[in-house]
Amino acid sequence: MRLKYFMAALILLFTWISTAQATEQYAFDIKGQHAFIQFKVKHLGYSWLMGDFNRFNGSYSYDEKNPANNSVKVEIDVASLFSNHAERDKHLRSADFFDVAKYPKALFVSTSYEDKGNGRGLLHGDFSLRGVTKKITFEVTQIGAGKDPWGGFRRGFSGTTTLHLSDYNMLKSGMLGAAAENVELFFSIEGVRQ
Repeated sequence: MRLKYFMAALILLFTWISTAQATEQYAFDIKGQHAFIQFKVKHLGYSWLMGDFNRFNGSYSYDEKNPANNSVKVEIDVASLFSNHAERDKHLRSADFFDVAKYPKALFVSTSYEDKGNGRGLLHGDFSLRGVTKKITFEVTQIGAGKDPWGGFRRGFSGTTTLHLSDYNMLKSGMLGAAAENVELFFSIEGVRQ
């Protein structure tokens, strides 16, 4: 009887080890500037206002054989917002919008991943911004993977989602017009395998 339990425990251990080995860990390539988080929102419905978050960090797990194990965590320094207009950026950082003095960070933590085949999938998770946490979904595409010239291994993804300013209590979002309610968020991430 003890041998039976011992064998079952060994099988579980080997299964866990093989799963752990199959899941690759990646860190965002921040130093090499191969990671971007950008947004665009309509200005009065007449044109696109575009910008970046210049400071952020994150990591992800990738399991080719079992995509359900894929996960991502990203932290954004909201004060690093840049839209190429100093006065506008100052206003966007104010309490009217992002209120960075009170809420300096935004956080995305994935909760599940749905594989759609051909390097595409849906990444579900919790996004916290301005003291509010909402469930959001990114449409994700794997761009490519392989060895780099420095002896490492890299894997890159892009993704998009749409945020709604009213969900995050952006008090003055109406100043940009009704079309500004929807903000398209885009990321392009190159990760270095650890």
